Amino acid sequence: MRGSPQAARRDGGQVTVEFLGMTPVILVTLVVLWQLVLVGYTFSLAGNAADEAVRAGTAASPGERQGACRTAGLDKLPDAWSGEVGCATGGGYVRATVDLRVPVLFPGAFGLPFTVHGDAGAVEEETD
Repeated sequence: MRGSPQAARRDGGQVTVEFLGMTPVILVTLVVLWQLVLVGYTFSLAGNAADEAVRAGTAASPGERQGACRTAGLDKLPDAWSGEVGCATGGGYVRATVDLRVPVLFPGAFGLPFTVHGDAGAVEEETD
């Protein structure tokens, strides 16, 4: 008989085997999705850090623009993201570049072998 209790018990083992077979696929998919989230968040952090750096650089006096730009670029970054901030001034324009390493699986752990680049620029403000 198709609907007998014996048939239901025999299918229980097959469901367990199928679930165990799919578990690694599900886990790998979740790990890949999480890593993609970290990459996207790093892009967001790099862009924001560049914006903050150039904003501080344009508001500072001409002799202090480089230092203000670098400090502001790293100021709001979480500790788990390491990076470098470069600032250039000239021609009435301030440009900031931020390079961040993408962490692998857990922020604060080791990073991927590539960096995410953020770039921003603004016109220098007149200071009295």
